[in-house]
Amino acid sequence: MKLLFVLVAILLLDTAQDPWTAKEVVQPKTLAELMEAKKQPAVYYVGFATLYRNGAHIAGAVLAGPCSKAEGLDALRKTVGELPRDKEIFIYCGCCPFVKCPNIRPAYSALHDMGFSDIKVVMMETNLHTDWIDKGYPSEKTAQ
Repeated sequence: MKLLFVLVAILLLDTAQDPWTAKEVVQPKTLAELMEAKKQPAVYYVGFATLYRNGAHIAGAVLAGPCSKAEGLDALRKTVGELPRDKEIFIYCGCCPFVKCPNIRPAYSALHDMGFSDIKVVMMETNLHTDWIDKGYPSEKTAQ
């Protein structure tokens, strides 16, 4: 019985692996430094629209839809559809701790499946407020 439990645990851990490589993950500070150097990278928010509209978000970030839902993935595909497939793209959510985020993994997979080859995942380890806003990185609020 213990062996069965161990095998099931290993299978669950193996299927929970992230779809990106370690080189595709960037810390918030890295993105903030790019922005402070007056380079405006292509940044897409792949989380819940309510958080984007009612709170602050990364300055210049485009709302691309909550990618935990089919309609959010469709919105992301439409938003980036005309971009060159080799363009560097930064995606982030920050709705909750990174390891539990329901949006970032489907967003990455959709972009990868579309043929994008330079996707960067911004690791908001705790959430956007703690890992970006509280640190004073460039942010803005949507005009209501």
